[in-house]
Amino acid sequence: MITNRNNRISALSAMLAATCTIVAPAYAARPLETVTAIAFDTAPTLDGVADDAVWAAAAPAKLHFKKGANFGEKGSTDGTIRAARVGEELFLLLQYKDPTHSEQRSPYVKQADGSWQKPKDPEDKGGDNNRFYEDKAGLLWPIGNSIADFEADGCFAACHDDEPPKPYGNKYTENEGERGDLWHLKTVRTGPVGQVDDGWLDHTRFDPETAKNAGRKTDAKTGGGYEDIELVEGKPAVMSSDGKAANKGGTYWVMAADKVPFDDSRFVPGDEVASIMIAPFEGDRGDIALGLSWNDGVWTMEMRRKLVTGSPNDVQFEDLTAAYPFAVSVFDNAQVRHAFMQKPVALVFEE
Repeated sequence: MITNRNNRISALSAMLAATCTIVAPAYAARPLETVTAIAFDTAPTLDGVADDAVWAAAAPAKLHFKKGANFGEKGSTDGTIRAARVGEELFLLLQYKDPTHSEQRSPYVKQADGSWQKPKDPEDKGGDNNRFYEDKAGLLWPIGNSIADFEADGCFAACHDDEPPKPYGNKYTENEGERGDLWHLKTVRTGPVGQVDDGWLDHTRFDPETAKNAGRKTDAKTGGGYEDIELVEGKPAVMSSDGKAANKGGTYWVMAADKVPFDDSRFVPGDEVASIMIAPFEGDRGDIALGLSWNDGVWTMEMRRKLVTGSPNDVQFEDLTAAYPFAVSVFDNAQVRHAFMQKPVALVFEE
């Protein structure tokens, strides 16, 4: 078992050496960090606690993230990731330090004159909110090893800066046919319903009219998901049935199954209410389960997905002797300015 794993790592290191000869010679002798998905009989409970036997048995891979917004004004943080295979399912445990639990995603705030307005990040020039947003994490997997130089460059193979009018770059692959599976862990929009937002990435360039998200796409859904709560006659259209302000024991989201017409008389100036309504995705977009929690400055995120989904927009873990490189990014109260890793990690499977 150890010999087979070393062979896989050696092969991956050889690919890394070949791809880095011109781009980054200093990396050529450095193998990728690996995380091994141990074979286990009992699945963990996806509750964001991570006290399951499988996680005690799985060795962590260390992660270091840098150059993001916030994170205690340092822009950097550390974490770990663990992996396990239980039957035909893959489980991942991502944990990282974040000094603040950020849920205040562009809420409506009642003003002294009775009107409702969203607070603004004064430095946001469009799609770059770093004050009133949610914590997030993202995993990017090449689909079918299609993204050139990914083992060397990680997410940099698909990150493009200095493309006006976007204030902070775009994400797309360089060439047609290069595709990635994008797992987006959104702690306000999808975390409360126990799902990762499953998307994918292609080579589409940014266009302000036809492709505002550049190469980022979402998997198909047949129902559910999240949507903005609009103002109707100057007031939010719906609220949670408990009628609590989000900053007074309520939530910064409204469950679609729990919505009721908005009752303005329940709130006083300074109260905040959700501007987003959420429901579980139905269909391909909701095939990654999630359990998460923030406690004492640490995010704990447990994920579950079938090894093989059959979707053309997903990475397929069908060869358990292969290594699967992936990149991880984390967001602290930031819409787009994530902290990132210099290089990807390789997932391998215990035999």
